[in-house]
Amino acid sequence: MATDMVEEDQHSLAGGEGIEVRWVMPEGFLELPFEADDLDDLADQLMEFAAASLPGADEEVQIQWAVMCVLNYDDFIDAGVQYAGFVTTEVEGVRCTATVNVSMTDLDERAGRNPAGFIATTMRHLDIGEVTEVMLPCGPAVTCVGSRTAMVDAALTQTGQSEPITTSFIQVQIPVNNGTAVVLEMGTPTAEGWDTFSAMFAGIVKSVRFFDDHGGPLVMPG
Repeated sequence: MATDMVEEDQHSLAGGEGIEVRWVMPEGFLELPFEADDLDDLADQLMEFAAASLPGADEEVQIQWAVMCVLNYDDFIDAGVQYAGFVTTEVEGVRCTATVNVSMTDLDERAGRNPAGFIATTMRHLDIGEVTEVMLPCGPAVTCVGSRTAMVDAALTQTGQSEPITTSFIQVQIPVNNGTAVVLEMGTPTAEGWDTFSAMFAGIVKSVRFFDDHGGPLVMPG
């Protein structure tokens, strides 16, 4: 992994009912803007993000990339995404990319006293990947490892035609005792970077901590 991903950056979000969620991101991630004064400000921030994400691309490709980011914002809002980061690095001479999203979601009211078990059962029924229950420093969680396919806009492909791209992902859901869950997901379309990015993501997930409104640490029961 490139050395520019070694240093770390702490992030946090409000988890509701006086609970704060904190986690640590490796340096090198470019964060999509979620705060802007108006649409013009957001557009300017996204163009800066595109230029930093694709430094070797011409302006037209960078604009297309910024537009694709804009088109994802409705999905981000619907999914409760509050952090979205993008990173590129070289792995054995291959340029690899990955994204990491962090969001909050409401737990199903049927989750009961074993929300992690309920989440695991639900995800197994969805059959979207390999599901495992794990114990993290902050409490019980559920991991899902799988892949999904989507179409890439023609403006961003070498052939100039829309092409399918398969993204491998790891999703981790951590239930919180206020009826919500923290959802972290790493995805990469570059198979060469899977081992590097999955190890990096494991470190991010293990860094998750909960705190009360007085700054005291909390561990979810389970």
